[in-house]
Amino acid sequence: MVIIMMPILRCIFSALIALYAASVSDAFVALQFKTAPAGDCRSAFGLRATPADGISRLETSQASTVQNLVAAIPDLAVKADFSWEPGSGVAIAGFPASLDARDAPGPANIAWLSSLNVASKLSSLTIFNGPLTSVPHLLSRCAVVNENSLLFTLDFRPRAYGAYEMVRPDGTYPGPDELGRKSFEYSGARTEYESKFGNDQVKAFLSSTMASFEDASVVPGPTSEFDGLTRGPLILSVTMPLTDGNVAAVESARLQAANIWLSWAQSGEHDHRPGAPVNTQYVYDSKYKQNAYSALLPVYIEMFGSDEGARLAAADSGPLDEGYVGGGS
Repeated sequence: MVIIMMPILRCIFSALIALYAASVSDAFVALQFKTAPAGDCRSAFGLRATPADGISRLETSQASTVQNLVAAIPDLAVKADFSWEPGSGVAIAGFPASLDARDAPGPANIAWLSSLNVASKLSSLTIFNGPLTSVPHLLSRCAVVNENSLLFTLDFRPRAYGAYEMVRPDGTYPGPDELGRKSFEYSGARTEYESKFGNDQVKAFLSSTMASFEDASVVPGPTSEFDGLTRGPLILSVTMPLTDGNVAAVESARLQAANIWLSWAQSGEHDHRPGAPVNTQYVYDSKYKQNAYSALLPVYIEMFGSDEGARLAAADSGPLDEGYVGGGS
């Protein structure tokens, strides 16, 4: 108990010295006191990490994740015209930014990968798949809001329209009495997603991830029409204090999510047969990318302002006029 309390006592002593010194003469203020470093106090009380350190840690982890993906998918090549190298001088709202943009044409089937970082503000990984499979898109984004909170969004995004935005408060969806025969199409898309991807294993992962956060609150949604059209049924969107523990929990969750996505992408179990399904998937994906950009735009505008937010949303979303790699790349 004494060992545990010592850092806390040192921090309390430091605070008392600072308050007392502020109330006495300049001569007394000039005296040197050996007090606890600020970092020790933060750790002792479990207080907030700094935005710079938190995002830097997530940036490093995200870069490692991308390299692991490249090792598993060697065709995942850099799109130099869309990338911002670290230290290149690119800044968003005055904060240094980097963007590792990639795709993998052909059988590798990655239409767009964006590993985006804005110092002290944002770390985001987005992967759009090509039309050869039904594997969900991946969104893994963590942002600092109000200087002392994290906004974390993790989603495995469906590749077919399931009318998820129409869900009722009791969890049910409109049936044929409201939507006609289309309701069976939407229900089929939801059932396929749940059986292949939104299964008990993934639900358990998301549940344990939520439990790993300190003082986290779920962000209600959807936040816009386009957010409703693009988010998945198992989306995890939460705010939480910016603490070392929460940064570590986010880091762990993002790594596991990328591994889950990679296992689906490499399994071969979710490939479309040649022909109509690929064409249908292409049409859906092309519209989806535009809707995803429209959903992302107000998010970044709120974070970085109108002009810089729009610039960042365009960069993170990739070329919207190519539904799949190979054309216009």
